[in-house]
Amino acid sequence: MKERILAETERLFWKYGVRSVTMEDIARQLGISKKTIYQHFADKEQILYQVMRDKMVKNQSEMECMTIKTDNPVEEILHVLTMMQKHADQVSPNLLIDIKRHYPQAFALFRQYKEQHIMHSILENIQKGISQGLYRSDINPTLLARLRVEQIELAFNNEIFPTDQYTMLEIQHELMHHFVRGMLTEKGFIIYNQYVNHHSYDNKEYQADSNDLAPQPAE
Repeated sequence: MKERILAETERLFWKYGVRSVTMEDIARQLGISKKTIYQHFADKEQILYQVMRDKMVKNQSEMECMTIKTDNPVEEILHVLTMMQKHADQVSPNLLIDIKRHYPQAFALFRQYKEQHIMHSILENIQKGISQGLYRSDINPTLLARLRVEQIELAFNNEIFPTDQYTMLEIQHELMHHFVRGMLTEKGFIIYNQYVNHHSYDNKEYQADSNDLAPQPAE
């Protein structure tokens, strides 16, 4: 029963945000009483904390598998975007804002995960990309890793990206491609374009000519 509660609550939180989902909603969706839920969890924040912890463990495992399966850092970081796209429509733009404003324990868990795991994996990706000649050697890995980490939270900011103008899928797609393309060398662009073609992106919009980045001769 505990696992059922967590699974259904995760679906509801991700789809509608946290504040708008009540214990009554969770009980109704599961066809059980609130009393049954309270036998396993003290309150909604405890459920949220457990849902987030389980999700982070799963995400970390997927990231480790991805690093093993992908051939290079460019494919690795773009594969993260492909995974995000599969779930983007299932995530409410209110999710992270709700957690940040009203559920401090859960948000502290998110910040810890962001700093210890996401930051580390992005920094490692950038460093590998530089060492393999796929990312430019003149970039600052730590600074760019920090930029990418903060973009994740930025995407949920309704004041910057109003939900009536942008979808979460559009925001994450644009931010990730902009981020990756800014790091690529000519060698990296070859792999980037191959990945873009293989995964059927809009080639006119995202496929890039590495010559566009070449230094222009002085007049």
